Amino acid sequence: MPTRTARTAWNGTLEKGSGQVELTSSGKATFEVSFPKRAADDAGGFTSPEELIAAAHSSCYAMQLSALIGEAGGTPQSLDIRADVSLGPDTQGFKLTGIALTVHAEVDGLDAAGFARAAQAAKESCPVSKALTGVDITLDAALE
Repeated sequence: MPTRTARTAWNGTLEKGSGQVELTSSGKATFEVSFPKRAADDAGGFTSPEELIAAAHSSCYAMQLSALIGEAGGTPQSLDIRADVSLGPDTQGFKLTGIALTVHAEVDGLDAAGFARAAQAAKESCPVSKALTGVDITLDAALE
């Protein structure tokens, strides 16, 4: 499997500096980052490590869930996955305090119990979930 790369160029202090995160492997985007915007309620067009982790987690989870639904004999028609990643204080700065995965799905061929088993198994087995085992991850999954 390939290695994927992102790069950040940062200038200045934590409080007054800013940077640009580049999605190097795909070449698809460069995003602005700053700590004041990271800690603010309004991101003001800036992204954050938490938002990027949320994107990684929601997309990884969607892929894993679609695979497990298929293995269970179902067919995913649509999966809407939201990942909310929270940041909070820690004894040495900050830490991720939780990730809430919310899933709304249309699936053929699985009942609610079968879907719930697949959703939970995807939470436990997606590579990003595995990488984030030190963070409390909750799951709210529902069939539409």
